Amino acid sequence: MGIKKIKHIILIIVFSILIFTNSQIFANDEIQKAQQNVRVAIGNQNFQKYNYNEITVFGTSDVQIIDKKTNELLTTIPIDTPINIKIKDNTYQIYVEKDKETNNLIQKQKETITLNSDFVLKSPGGLLGIKDLKRSGKQALYKDSLEIIKKPKTNDLFFVINVLDVQEYLKGVVPNEMPIRFGLEALKAQTIAARNYVLCSRDKKTNEYDVVDSVASQVYYGANTETEISNRAVKETDGIVAIHNWKLILAQYSSTAGGYTESYENAFSEPDSKKFPANRKPYLMAKADMLTQQPLKTEEDVRNFYMTKPDSYDIRSPYYRWKKEWSNEELNQVLARTLVEQSKTGFVNPKLEKAENFGKLLDIKPIRRGDSGKLMIVEITTDKGIFTAQKELVIRRLFQKDNISLPSANVVFDFVKDEKGNIVNIIANGGGFGHGVGMSQYGAGFMGKELKMSYDKILKHYYTDITLGTMPIIISAHPSQQKQTQKFYLDYKNANLIVDNRYNLSKINLIINNKEVQIPLEQSIFPKTHLVIDISKEIKKGENTVTYCYPLDESNMKAARLYIEAVNPYADKFGF
Repeated sequence: MGIKKIKHIILIIVFSILIFTNSQIFANDEIQKAQQNVRVAIGNQNFQKYNYNEITVFGTSDVQIIDKKTNELLTTIPIDTPINIKIKDNTYQIYVEKDKETNNLIQKQKETITLNSDFVLKSPGGLLGIKDLKRSGKQALYKDSLEIIKKPKTNDLFFVINVLDVQEYLKGVVPNEMPIRFGLEALKAQTIAARNYVLCSRDKKTNEYDVVDSVASQVYYGANTETEISNRAVKETDGIVAIHNWKLILAQYSSTAGGYTESYENAFSEPDSKKFPANRKPYLMAKADMLTQQPLKTEEDVRNFYMTKPDSYDIRSPYYRWKKEWSNEELNQVLARTLVEQSKTGFVNPKLEKAENFGKLLDIKPIRRGDSGKLMIVEITTDKGIFTAQKELVIRRLFQKDNISLPSANVVFDFVKDEKGNIVNIIANGGGFGHGVGMSQYGAGFMGKELKMSYDKILKHYYTDITLGTMPIIISAHPSQQKQTQKFYLDYKNANLIVDNRYNLSKINLIINNKEVQIPLEQSIFPKTHLVIDISKEIKKGENTVTYCYPLDESNMKAARLYIEAVNPYADKFGF
């Protein structure tokens, strides 16, 4: 046998081993699943707590009470009937007043249901309300179901969790996270950011729910706050997410960047280790709105930027530029209190245990700033010591005015001193509202409504090197991956099939809008991991359905991952 033939056989054997080994890794790759439902913990009126020992629920149609574990229907309660739920010693008591006919007279009779297990409330054809809970000034109403679940390690507390489809959830998020006056394209950008956020949550704190209904996650006020234009934005982005390197991005957003967004690592710490700065996310990079804006490399650069109003997309925000002022005595009292509070975060060194140990404020010195000029580390000097605080949220919460944190950490400080050099007043000038990472909502509103930019152009400005498309999926010979279906909405009749064909599938079978299509795939000894195949002829503007089918005549040791990229044919040519 010749040397060349031996080498060829060895290559085939090695490649086969790699295919088998890597296909197992590939099948377990971190591609997010298109989950059907989201679990939202419902807070009280001021969002101060997410556990209850008593609530009263009602339905706009009859309410079913279902055992969560067995799925057994326990009882049905008539429309608009108050359902009082209490818990004590791990036992639920459900009190309901029902009409009962006695001697031709209708009388109210209290019925008590005792349960030792968690349960579900549903109002088929209607909505569920929680008595005395308002959202945006209206009675809070929720779609689908409310789960009543005991809080772990307690005997007399429970969570109220709204379980519903992601699309329905977004209808209750978008008009509450962004003013609808910002227009359809900005609302579409907000929808995709919110969809990514809930499907790719930064850190999940409990097993009982995915997100909460406040700014701690993203604002969700339920069905009673939906609007026609925001619902349209949700519908017309159905199934579309923002992707970077085959994964959903963590689509951070805030109200106002102040003309310059910040890199992720400069604003956040790692959720588990608390390491600061955090690990870099290549799609969340600092960026000035205007190409003519020079980098903010020095304190003078930062001061000039935030003490003036250069053109930017979010210049119309009331928080584009702001000013706060304290007397020396006032800020002393504030910092003595807030340093004790923020010492508990672990981002203040040394910790301040007691307010009386703070001393007299002598200086505030920026030690490190991010690319947008955002304070990352600040040094506070007093006559009793030097305190170093890091991370933008901690810094904002230190410098409170009237018990309200700074709008952002894009801030420069000035001191007004008397003739003896004593500090009389402290002035903070800054710009932006929120962490400033990712999309600026006011910027998106201006880009969409005033500049007539499309939502994809907005998103690609704020998130670096992203693709917009369907959720990446895997197809293989495994029964759970042989056939997968996705629904999605496209503004244009243009789309690409993106395929990672590292395991050399020869073809892929698709059913696109009820039409069967077989697409040959390029094969090579060095397989392509990013094939781009134009499928625009098979796609329609509006709602589409695609089923991906693994070709069963292929080897069962192969696999591919893929998604459909939404293409705006006018974006690069006309800039909208």
